[in-house]
Amino acid sequence: MTDTTHLTDAGGTDESRISEARARGVAKMNEVYGWELPADVPGDFFAVTADHLFADIWTRPGLSVRDRRLLLIGAITAQGQNDVAKIQINAALHNEELTEQQFEEAAIFLCHYVGWPLATGLNNALIAVKADRRKAARVKEKAAADSAKTDTD
Repeated sequence: MTDTTHLTDAGGTDESRISEARARGVAKMNEVYGWELPADVPGDFFAVTADHLFADIWTRPGLSVRDRRLLLIGAITAQGQNDVAKIQINAALHNEELTEQQFEEAAIFLCHYVGWPLATGLNNALIAVKADRRKAARVKEKAAADSAKTDTD
């Protein structure tokens, strides 16, 4: 279970302090990823992620969400975490923090620091995300056209 003893030192009950951290953390997660996560996800892993990583670390002053995302992209590229890269790329594009061209430049830049194979993974993740986003846009456009056609019939 998550150690929450430090939360009572600042005043309030454990439960109220955890609830405040959870609310801050989930709000920041939703901002960072563009999701609508509920605050009541069970489990210690989510508790640490929301109540600490996003409530305390992602909300610290000094770096913007975009800055943190770029650092994270570099770290996950260096580790070959292409599935995580897809999540970060999609979120950054959704939030308009970075463009597709900027991600391409990041991949080229990172080739020289983490190596071609690892940075190629980032580039391939970008290609996959671009394809998924274009497919989703086409499906949405078709649904809108079908709806408009149904309305006129």
